[in-house]
Amino acid sequence: MGGVSPDDTDTRPARAWLAAVAEPGDPRLGEFVLKHGPIPAVERIRHGVPPFDDRASWAARAGMIDVDAVLDQHGKAGGRLIIPGDGEWPTQLDDLGPATPLILWVRGSVDLRLASVRSVSVVGARAATTYGTHVASTLSSELAEGEWAVVSGGAYGIDAAAHRGALAVGGTTVAVLACGVDVAYPRGNESLLERIAADGVLISELPPQSHPTRSRFLVRNRVIAALSRGTVVVEAALRSGALSTARQARDLGRYVMGVPGPVTSPTSAGVHQLLRSPETTLVTDAAEVADCCGLLGDDAAPWRSARVRERDELGAPLNQVLEAMPARGTITTSRLIHDCGLEESTVLTAIGQLDLRGFVEAADGQWRLARR
Repeated sequence: MGGVSPDDTDTRPARAWLAAVAEPGDPRLGEFVLKHGPIPAVERIRHGVPPFDDRASWAARAGMIDVDAVLDQHGKAGGRLIIPGDGEWPTQLDDLGPATPLILWVRGSVDLRLASVRSVSVVGARAATTYGTHVASTLSSELAEGEWAVVSGGAYGIDAAAHRGALAVGGTTVAVLACGVDVAYPRGNESLLERIAADGVLISELPPQSHPTRSRFLVRNRVIAALSRGTVVVEAALRSGALSTARQARDLGRYVMGVPGPVTSPTSAGVHQLLRSPETTLVTDAAEVADCCGLLGDDAAPWRSARVRERDELGAPLNQVLEAMPARGTITTSRLIHDCGLEESTVLTAIGQLDLRGFVEAADGQWRLARR
């Protein structure tokens, strides 16, 4: 059968047929296949047996499908099929239960399972701001340099910036599409998608020549969430589809992270709402993402603090005396004791130490701040 190697089992074309007949992510079909197996499920559907209302539309589609032609076309285009149980199948997708993809149509040079072992999803608004695309690109390039694969959806805005950021440093990126892997959508990302096919991997649950719909984008998001260790939302409005990916990740027990933006930006309002939930971690760079999703110790981000100044280590009495010093000119010891409100012995000891450390200096029997 075209597009299928000799050592493939018969479940591969059966799964391809099921993927062509039904919409992806339907848990009823998943349970049906789990109960009967792919090949018996195909036979039952062909005979109008499936016990739910979609059978009429499925029967209509079934009469229009030439699986051999579809598989042959996919193989000639350099594509391959991955099904559960294959060596390249990412087993974390099985966490989706009955909604686990029946099959994945794949184009690309990268092994999907190996890429997914250490991966992070970076998603966000299509109508991204300059700030958002800069953050997504920088974050993804830094993740790729740290040997993390970047997963996203191939769309405009944050998705495209994430893919480009990873590719710019020779990293690995995975695009999960809501259309066939041979369909350039959106059209403006055609060259980007071709580059991902050459240096990364394109995957879809939908057969070749399938076109995107709103529902397919939303269903596709569960695969983005399941494929990686965690999902980072860079920019998202209150009704952004990227938030559905974050919710899916949360429900699957994956890490959910958000990058804050300007509080005045509607494009970040959804992220800020997400960050108010206890399941979401605020991140600002790749080190913090790796610290959240990576191995304990190996991927820990360094603790950040402000630069310690020498004055920070002086202690209370010395700082109190130093604060009493005039910004310009000199001050007498007696005036300094008066202004500090400390005992004379304490002030004398402090002024001596400050002199030794180069903070103050004597000038005509008085004291002034030293030039540092």
